[in-house]
Amino acid sequence: MEELSPLALGFFGSLAAGLMTAFGAVPVLFGRLPSQATRDLSLGFAAGVMLAASFFSLIIPALDAAEPMFANEAAPAAVVCIAILLGMGAVALMNEKLPHEHFKTGREGPASASLRRVWLFIIAITIHNFPEGLAVGVGFGSGGVEGGMPLAIGIGLQNAPEGLAVAVALLGEGYSKSRAWGIAALTGLVEPIGGALGAGIISLSAPILPWGLAFAAGAMLYVISHEIIPETHRNGHQNKATFGLAIGLVIMLFLDVWLG
Repeated sequence: MEELSPLALGFFGSLAAGLMTAFGAVPVLFGRLPSQATRDLSLGFAAGVMLAASFFSLIIPALDAAEPMFANEAAPAAVVCIAILLGMGAVALMNEKLPHEHFKTGREGPASASLRRVWLFIIAITIHNFPEGLAVGVGFGSGGVEGGMPLAIGIGLQNAPEGLAVAVALLGEGYSKSRAWGIAALTGLVEPIGGALGAGIISLSAPILPWGLAFAAGAMLYVISHEIIPETHRNGHQNKATFGLAIGLVIMLFLDVWLG
């Protein structure tokens, strides 16, 4: 893997993470679905993984990369703070402008009656998954295998329960088991696009590095707050979801220190 370019590392690393979405959705093919409480716990785990990755694999490295660039001690923190807000704002803008539909709260974005329901679901998951691929690509583009591997493993771990959640929701909409699994699997394939983009941009110019790392973190933080945590609290299993978040956070922290 060390011989691969940062662009190739970002693409294949985020592809592997994205394919975990398909792996997570496999239970729907056999009809052995976990309870709603278990699914909420798993999504809480996903939120914890993403939260830890945002800070330990993206924000802290962004601060470290920005410090040598500025004589003013406040400037690195300012750059990272602005980039985080830009990342959150970019995903919020996508969420606002692209028509999509959530499994519980219904349709958001501009009216689009011509789009079939299944594509509204796919757009929603695309908005969700793209920042994850971007983060993995930025990790590989900035730090090679050591910088990207913890992120790829962490994002892959949290993609599995997300894939199951998507497939189960589609089953509830009347889709067959194979079609629900196939659509869930396809939603993960947007991640290598984000991965290649993130790795490519970061590898072009060193001054972009702190901006790219913090931007990816902001995008992930928006997804955690706007999508995952509210979803885990809608069914009365918030205690299990919070426990899952705590476990996901410490596992990702351990992986980042161990592998990074």
